[in-house]
Amino acid sequence: DSSLSELHAFAEAAGVPQRAFDLDHYDVAAERYEELVARGAVPVSGRDLARRLAASGLRVPGRERREARRTALAARWDALLPGVPEVGEVLLDRWHEPHRAYHGPGHLAQVLRAAAVVDPDVPRPAALALWFHDAVHDGVAGQDEERSAALARELLAGLVPPEEVAEVSRLVVLTTHHRVAADDALGALVCDADLSILGSDEGGYARYVRQVRAEYAHVPDGAFREGRAAVLRSLLGLGRLFATAEGSRRWEQAARANLERELAVLDGQATVASTVTSTLPRVAFE
Repeated sequence: DSSLSELHAFAEAAGVPQRAFDLDHYDVAAERYEELVARGAVPVSGRDLARRLAASGLRVPGRERREARRTALAARWDALLPGVPEVGEVLLDRWHEPHRAYHGPGHLAQVLRAAAVVDPDVPRPAALALWFHDAVHDGVAGQDEERSAALARELLAGLVPPEEVAEVSRLVVLTTHHRVAADDALGALVCDADLSILGSDEGGYARYVRQVRAEYAHVPDGAFREGRAAVLRSLLGLGRLFATAEGSRRWEQAARANLERELAVLDGQATVASTVTSTLPRVAFE
């Protein structure tokens, strides 16, 4: 109830598969209960568990958890591109990689939902781009998007027309910096969906921030603050965060307030922290 990284490590040591993870907890067979308690798990009631998770900011709302379940996402993939479930399985395996605290199935479900809010009839190239946009996530800005685009070109070849493959690839790369031309309707839709988390309520945004930090737990605090602050300033410098009218109406005001509040906290921490010289590779921190 304090660290998803600790939870993942415990599950791995006990041989609990990653597929059992349900965004904020693992589902395990009842016959393993006593064994896991003997390994150090603390037995609590369902109500107490929910209370602890909520207090720690790790609790994922039920609706979001249902949408992010593998079976639900697999059904969405089949509706998008019928007849090739194996491609969906490859993508879902990637989205379920254990190092992803934020850029996992919850993020995928969230961007698909956000896109449908902006446009109830999401064009297929935009939907495919959202499925692929973080399919590769190693935390290296620019390279992740390029490698995700390359994966899209590889897996979609022969399944959709070549011009659609090229468009999906272009849209994936666009999520590197979210700078959208005025006449790029599909780019606006994809980027707005990807950034929609920024317009969450305070609780949802705080959970997002904690998840991002967890993905970069290996990065020292000073280096993380510097990199994260640069990302926030870059986003605030876009002028207008959301390129679609609906995205701007729904998320712009809350997103700016969230970003400015987080940046103020980071700047305040930096004034009392020791200077850290980082030799780490450039990472996204978003």
